[in-house]
Amino acid sequence: MAINIPAKDLFSEATSAKKAAAAMEEFEGALEKSFSNPGNTPGVAPAPKADPSAVIEGLIANKSMSADVVAALSSALAAQTDAQATLVKDIGLTAPLSSSFAAYDLEAPAKMLTPRQTPLRNKIVRKKGVGTAHRTKVISGFTGTETGGQGNIWAGQAEGATNSFGSLSLQRGPKISYTAYDQTFNYVTYGLSDTVSFDANFSGVGFQDLRQLSATSTLYATMLFEEKAFLYGRTTALAAPTVTLTARAKTASETALPAAAVYVYAAADAGSFGNGVASTVQTVTPTAGQVVDVTISYVAGAIGYNVYAGATTGNANAFLQGRTGSQTYTLQGPLVTTGSTAPTTDSSAPANAFDGIFAQTINGGGQVNNINGAFSTSNPGTEFQTVFANGYAAVKADYDEIVMNGADRKQLSEAIKSAGSQSAYRINLAQDEVGNYVGGAVIGSLVNETTGKQVAVSVNPWMEQGSAAVMSWTLPLPDSQISETWAWVGPQDYLGQSWPVIQQSYDFSTYVRGTLVGYAPTYNGVVTGIKAA
Repeated sequence: MAINIPAKDLFSEATSAKKAAAAMEEFEGALEKSFSNPGNTPGVAPAPKADPSAVIEGLIANKSMSADVVAALSSALAAQTDAQATLVKDIGLTAPLSSSFAAYDLEAPAKMLTPRQTPLRNKIVRKKGVGTAHRTKVISGFTGTETGGQGNIWAGQAEGATNSFGSLSLQRGPKISYTAYDQTFNYVTYGLSDTVSFDANFSGVGFQDLRQLSATSTLYATMLFEEKAFLYGRTTALAAPTVTLTARAKTASETALPAAAVYVYAAADAGSFGNGVASTVQTVTPTAGQVVDVTISYVAGAIGYNVYAGATTGNANAFLQGRTGSQTYTLQGPLVTTGSTAPTTDSSAPANAFDGIFAQTINGGGQVNNINGAFSTSNPGTEFQTVFANGYAAVKADYDEIVMNGADRKQLSEAIKSAGSQSAYRINLAQDEVGNYVGGAVIGSLVNETTGKQVAVSVNPWMEQGSAAVMSWTLPLPDSQISETWAWVGPQDYLGQSWPVIQQSYDFSTYVRGTLVGYAPTYNGVVTGIKAA
């Protein structure tokens, strides 16, 4: 192997050109031997390239070389080592790149940890409608039903007795009378939209179909909107409550407010979509070690109440301190000083809305029991028994299901367990084969003490704390012409629309036109004002 470096440059220590040439021949011969191996022969895989420093170290170790050649090679090795130290860095997780050369272990597709249960929407029947509204005519009472304002008539009559029919007196029983009214449910249009840019779509190729994700997410979002609208939709605004403040000494578990004036507002909560206008401001000045109890007047249709407070007067200076499902709230320190402020406009009845279960039940004559407190522990379930009894007395309602918030259902279950020997309830614990017990108890149903019917208890994931719906899904009436008490009716059910591409994006929308129809709201009920446990 020829080395294209002048002998006098490689062996500058040689005292003559002859000695440099001899050292060069010796070096080339040793180098040739070091590279001579089977990997350099035809048909044999080439040997891996040798590290320059390792090659030189091997030559130095060759004892057949003269001292001059060894000295020259030692000098060359030192230079090579310095060069490698300058050019070569250690490779780690943060060097030479802070982001490392490690693989990015990304699992596709994205995980959808998005709750999207819609139990009411799944249960409520969907019916085809036409025109701009759905209309029904209701006979709410006739003589003898004791509903719709109708009473009773004594039907007994003596021979020859007459009753008036207009201007005539005829020998026949007296006429009955009716109560009736029209129902009109206007159709509303609703839907949601999403967009995926070209860059996002094509950059996601190989990981996830972003257009499919967009369409699916928009559809689920529309379904979730509908579920909550079925509960909380409103077409009439909630009234503003009034507020009463009382300063008192804090308990051991409470934190005192600053000893300065506090200005307080409250607004009726409409559920998932808004609240009513805030109340007139009230103020009180607690002393050191005190908190302030806020008492809020009842507002028909309210799902709960939002409380706002600040250190100075004015809606814009009063920030949301919290929500209560009942009509009481305790202000503690320190006050929240950022976030939502006391509303000056109503958002409880948005445009293009329909009435949901709560609004139709309350406005349509259903049973309302505003308990303004926690569930009874001495007589658990009495709050619902009141609805059962009053509903049966009013229209002979016989309810099917109680739909609750999860925390309220737990409170009811705890109330039953804590009642102990005072309660008419019994808890059975079944022992399995290995002697283990299953602990805990949950209320699965309540027996209607008025009719004897077992009423199921269920949890809706979107029910706000403080309220529960008492549902009749069918009617205990023959020939009512109502096969279900609640239905979605509309001319157009779910429609997915992929819009023409007019810019560098893919656009998708859902479209629905219809409304929630409550055929018999008087056969439903609500329990409100449930104080959190």
